[in-house]
Amino acid sequence: MSWYAQAADGSLILTLHIQPGARKTEIAGLHGGALKIRLAAPPVDGKANAALLGFLAKTCGVSKSAVELISGDSSRAKRVRLRGADLDRVAGLAGD
Repeated sequence: MSWYAQAADGSLILTLHIQPGARKTEIAGLHGGALKIRLAAPPVDGKANAALLGFLAKTCGVSKSAVELISGDSSRAKRVRLRGADLDRVAGLAGD
């Protein structure tokens, strides 16, 4: 199973494993079928989720409004929808 999939509407659905409270925000490869992202933001009051959405927007070259948290609001396992992102650019995030 891949950590990303293209939805019927053309958007991309990403399966992520988040590690909040890290030293720096970065992509850390794959973790059990999900893209692992370390976030410097703490998991308090939605700060980690906001940091994640901003990081993905910047990394994938889309606006913040094009990134939507679908599931995992209070979990390390999250699903995110990206609208208007380039499939090849997103697929290359894991470095494979």
